[in-house]
Amino acid sequence: MNVEEFREYCLSLPDVTEATPFEKFSKGKFTILVFYVNSHMFCYFNVDDFSNITIKCESSEMVELKEHYQAVGEPFNGDKRYWISVQPNMDFSDENLKELVRKSYEIVKAKYKKHG
Repeated sequence: MNVEEFREYCLSLPDVTEATPFEKFSKGKFTILVFYVNSHMFCYFNVDDFSNITIKCESSEMVELKEHYQAVGEPFNGDKRYWISVQPNMDFSDENLKELVRKSYEIVKAKYKKHG
């Protein structure tokens, strides 16, 4: 899966928005694209280097994912109790990646229900 295919998948989920909120911190060195549902992030990655995707994950799944896949590890930047990093195009299939993103989306959507 390439960066544009991944972006399109994330945006295909209902009520998802995207933004690059960290530009002032990176001073133009990199661009982090963040996907949100109900104004809360559920995954993000560096647009200029699509080698790691940081995804919110249930802690109960983290150990098993890390044990079974070399592509799954510690998050690029995020609390490792709630986030994992996935290296696309390694030993983690596109379908597994989509499923993990969908779960992340559902976790955040359920936790931060839209008001009004």
